[in-house]
Amino acid sequence: MSLEQLKAFLEKVKGDSSLQEKLKAAKSPDEVVSIAKEHGHEFTADKFGQLSEEELESLSGGTDFCYVNTGG
Repeated sequence: MSLEQLKAFLEKVKGDSSLQEKLKAAKSPDEVVSIAKEHGHEFTADKFGQLSEEELESLSGGTDFCYVNTGG
């Protein structure tokens, strides 16, 4: 459940358009965490607050994903 796991997931997302689409459809940080877990990456939603804006943008495939940044 680490920041490293989240960053590893981000790298996977960058190269997978179908995964990007799933994330765009996610309605909450918990849904994002669940999707990541399905792909072998475990972290908690509170890790989102530790990401930079650039990292958040890559997670969303370039779409507005503002609900994810919960502070930090």
